[in-house]
Amino acid sequence: MTDVVARLKAVKEKIARAEVEAGRPTGSVALVAVSKTFSADDIRPVTDAGQRVFGENRVQEAQAKWPGLKADHPGIELHLIGPLQSNKAKEAVALFDVIETVDREKIAAALATEMKKQDRSPRLFVQVNIGSEPQKAGIDPREAVAFVERCRNTHGLMIEGLMCIPPVDENPGPHFALLEKLAREAGVAKLSMGMSADYETAIAFGATSVRVGSAIFGGRT
Repeated sequence: MTDVVARLKAVKEKIARAEVEAGRPTGSVALVAVSKTFSADDIRPVTDAGQRVFGENRVQEAQAKWPGLKADHPGIELHLIGPLQSNKAKEAVALFDVIETVDREKIAAALATEMKKQDRSPRLFVQVNIGSEPQKAGIDPREAVAFVERCRNTHGLMIEGLMCIPPVDENPGPHFALLEKLAREAGVAKLSMGMSADYETAIAFGATSVRVGSAIFGGRT
């Protein structure tokens, strides 16, 4: 077993334990393996080991490696987990199965236009800037519920869930709890929260998917 496959197995085991500890059904949390900055050759051992859900930060980087990987491995589900520029909406709708970073009116409008043009409907999450950090993307928590409603009513988008990245130097628990509360208020079922350092905590607070990169692929250069 290669190091990356051993790490993948260890992460899946920790997810399963966290589900049990949280009193949740086994398999209720999806693992999004974050493959940003890693090459197709780095990713193949993970796809060969059966992992089918992956996350990428940049549209252009994903375009360079995922069409071939998708062709070789039926059933791949690709998530965009990095900021989306409106001029990349066309490419994002064509390539990604899930777009987790809908965070402003311009993006919602661009996605609605492209989804209609392409007759393709990637699943959508609204990204919430849960710690109200000026350097981070995402809608302000105080505006999140109203924004979900505008996505639905103004742009005709079906929003499946909410996504967040808590501040790195703070206890993530209260931030995860706030996202879960906002999801209930907005009437969405999915919560994308938790990364390599805190995914077990996120599961305790209701995450339905966790985005884990370095704990699987190793450190990035």
